[in-house]
Amino acid sequence: MKATLIVIAKAPVPGRVKTRLTPPLRPTQAAVLARAALEDTLAAVAGARLPARRVVALDGYADGWLPDGFELIAQRGGSLAQRLAGAFEDVGGPALLIAMDTPQVTPGLLDAGLAALADGADAVFGAARDGGYWAIGLARSDPRVFDGVPMSEPYTGAAQLERLRRLGLETRHLPSLRDVDTFDDASAVAAAVPRGGFAAALRDLATQSTADAANSAPLISSQRAR
Repeated sequence: MKATLIVIAKAPVPGRVKTRLTPPLRPTQAAVLARAALEDTLAAVAGARLPARRVVALDGYADGWLPDGFELIAQRGGSLAQRLAGAFEDVGGPALLIAMDTPQVTPGLLDAGLAALADGADAVFGAARDGGYWAIGLARSDPRVFDGVPMSEPYTGAAQLERLRRLGLETRHLPSLRDVDTFDDASAVAAAVPRGGFAAALRDLATQSTADAANSAPLISSQRAR
């Protein structure tokens, strides 16, 4: 059975995405970076060579950024754990799921995850450097994988791995990546992949901020003179 690549994502709407980037960014700027991260992630998924369905499990509405060749499904469930379980259940069969927070992901990494599932692994796991994880793959949907696993904690990755172990799932590991939660994360990821769209968006925001500061200087000076 052909596997599925799932991107679980939130529509890049100001005030609803990447709120930990504000400050120093404004909500509109954080949304610009979120969209750039999403677009880079979708480009990596589109570039994977192994045969796979390409699905976006979305919270919100697609607004011009969904490429051809991708299916769109709505996220369902209240907690993140429920939404992860729901995405696997909705696509059926073997699947590798990633979020939109690692724009530095490559087609090669995704192919490695798909190959592990095709080679007989029960699960695939890619740790994130903040203690969470950026990728999880399952040979078959099983809501027990996520049931009760604490999300968005420094120990989420360890708890998820322990759940996979307790379920007796043979797990293959992908390299650890840094996901974008804070502005320091954004700067580090952009520096690591300077030619990506995410890095370009961050440079554009920096240029815009510099110009805004320069344009405001004469006004500040004239106000002080009065």
